[in-house]
Amino acid sequence: MKRMDRRALFASGAAAALLAATGVQAQMVPRSGGRLRAALSGASRDDGWNRAPNGLFMMAAQHTVFEALTEVAADGSLRGALATGWSGTDGGHTWAFDLRNGVMFHDDTTLRAQDVVASLSGHIDGTVRADGMGRVVVQLTQAQADLPYLLSGVLIRPADTKAWAQGVGTGLYRVQKFDSGRQFIGVRVTDHYKNDRAGWFDTVEFVSIPAQEVRAEALRAGLVDAADVSGAEALADDRAFMYLPDAARCQQIVHRDIGVPAEIGTRQALDDLRMAERWWRV
Repeated sequence: MKRMDRRALFASGAAAALLAATGVQAQMVPRSGGRLRAALSGASRDDGWNRAPNGLFMMAAQHTVFEALTEVAADGSLRGALATGWSGTDGGHTWAFDLRNGVMFHDDTTLRAQDVVASLSGHIDGTVRADGMGRVVVQLTQAQADLPYLLSGVLIRPADTKAWAQGVGTGLYRVQKFDSGRQFIGVRVTDHYKNDRAGWFDTVEFVSIPAQEVRAEALRAGLVDAADVSGAEALADDRAFMYLPDAARCQQIVHRDIGVPAEIGTRQALDDLRMAERWWRV
């Protein structure tokens, strides 16, 4: 058999066949477009944008519409989101956060330091103040060395309570439709600082289905692409689906038409509630 040139091999489709034969799969490149449909539990008719979420449905919706100052990547590393940098002084009693320039809420108003102050005030044991338009200073009663990490879970909302109640955020998706306890539809924001690195779907839709067996059946019937289902046995031996984070620790089941990163967040379900931001349609 004639020897195949290595460069020719990897420049051809034979490379993909070779990788598949050896059990190696190249990481898929995300592409934009399509809709993500998810069946989720925990919805309530009392759900609202200006209320603390009690169930997965509203937690996922809020993390799709709103953002935090910082975010934890799937590998556990901390990075900036609405804040581009931070520094602690006075033994961790005082923290300053530099805000990202040019961030817009979905109603076309600019994110201000006052919005961050209003959002953090109820979550801080101490005081929060604006230092100009682009910086916020937190003065803690007790020192916290991990404050930037903790603030990854505090969503930033407009200081205008009316806008907050309407679900006006800075996230990759704005609210198109919201029926409390039943359905949420979000539409991708055209211009966002995370363009080209997150937010691949055109639209996302979350529907409330309280019973796990019904959520699993909705997946099987092709009515949704993902669902929070604990236990791979709900759709056992069905190769059309992925069990995340794995079959032994299954928190959600996802159709293979959806692409997911090689590593997903496991602190909370649905890729740490950021599936709308991090997943894509294959």
